[in-house]
Amino acid sequence: MTNSVIDRFDRALLEQVQRNNLTPARVLAERVGLSESAVLRRLRRLRAEGIIAADVSIVRPEVLGRPLTVVVLVKLAREGRTQIERFIAAIGQRPEVVNIWYVTGEADFVLVAQVPDMSAYEEFTQDILLADANVESFTTMVAMRDYTPATHASLMRKA
Repeated sequence: MTNSVIDRFDRALLEQVQRNNLTPARVLAERVGLSESAVLRRLRRLRAEGIIAADVSIVRPEVLGRPLTVVVLVKLAREGRTQIERFIAAIGQRPEVVNIWYVTGEADFVLVAQVPDMSAYEEFTQDILLADANVESFTTMVAMRDYTPATHASLMRKA
């Protein structure tokens, strides 16, 4: 990412495309107070500079056969660069892991995984977490319902 200056129009555009990156440029232009061509130029620049890191689609996990979402707090025994990189490499290759955050506090990592069922999650814990001698402990939270604004736009319109 470059040291680009982000102005109020860029911020407004970024806010809009975070909610829906398929919003037509003419609609974005109306919402942020720019011309359509200015919106397109800015979006190209924001992508080229890495400010917009990716354009993705959020797919409902149940459609992919992974209706169970688990949030896992992982504590490592040692946090050296080598241990951290090894852990990230191991979990980053697992298809069920959709988010990985290296964090401060009681845990060292927060993982979000989507799995078909608890049996599949148990297999994941056996293969990755319990098999890694550097994983000191982990805590699992099972999501009961997803209220993420991007996946529930109708909730956002009611607010």
